[in-house]
Amino acid sequence: MGHAVRTLDLPWAVPPQARQVSLARRTRGRLAHLSGALAEDSVARVLEGKGMTILARRWRGKAGEIDLIARHGECLVFIEVKQSSSHQDAACRLGAAQQGRIMRAALEYCEAAGQMPLPELRFDAALVDGRGQVEVLERAFEEALA
Repeated sequence: MGHAVRTLDLPWAVPPQARQVSLARRTRGRLAHLSGALAEDSVARVLEGKGMTILARRWRGKAGEIDLIARHGECLVFIEVKQSSSHQDAACRLGAAQQGRIMRAALEYCEAAGQMPLPELRFDAALVDGRGQVEVLERAFEEALA
């Protein structure tokens, strides 16, 4: 006697509504990824216009991801890019837990890049609204890194 096969285990047996939901979810995910990449590109151009050098984009460490890392003189600047319909809405999307992850990832970056002892560090937020306008908040979040 063979094993019973559940119809949901067969990819072609997935109900059409479930396939549509999955496709819609993947499409939203791709659009969000592309939109985020475009926002980061816009922010990078603004930062370069302010004399910063972009060192890394979407740098990933064990603690998490940092959208942009730049050098401004002797200072390393870690930039979190937030996009929403308004700058205010974008700013509200940067919570304390995420700030902590970014700071821990920044320390990982410094260690991996041989930046010990630590140089001056700064944590900025770059807000992008629905029209693509960029607002950079210098020193948006900081606390003791010890």
